[in-house]
Amino acid sequence: MDVKAFNRSLWVFHVNTGSCNGCDIEIIAALTPRYDVERFGIKLVGTPRHADVLLVTGPVTREMAKKLKRIYDQVPDPKAVMVVGNCGSTGGVFYESYNLVGPVDKIIPVDVYVPGCPPRPEAIIQGVIKLWEKLEDKRRGKC
Repeated sequence: MDVKAFNRSLWVFHVNTGSCNGCDIEIIAALTPRYDVERFGIKLVGTPRHADVLLVTGPVTREMAKKLKRIYDQVPDPKAVMVVGNCGSTGGVFYESYNLVGPVDKIIPVDVYVPGCPPRPEAIIQGVIKLWEKLEDKRRGKC
């Protein structure tokens, strides 16, 4: 995809719902000068009220289920949710753990999944591009 096609920046709020931090490290790697996602206008923000995208890592623990729903409700419309890693998609190695409510899509709707344990920064960037395209379709009223 051509960088010139991006006409809006994506502001991202990151939520860790119980992961081992492997995915979080790869997200930080995508922000470093080697991958530099900020050149596409992607920026981490400190509050969900300023975000376009909710980026979730990890399976949802019992303690985080209500908090994740509340954070999702605070993100203004149009919004999108991206799940990074196998744990958020399926439960991963924590599948059927006594303390898990389940994967993220049992709590909130998910638009894009980025598989991997942990996924590479290139995969995360490709997931953000897919998410950007979905958000643009929502803004235009195609969804």
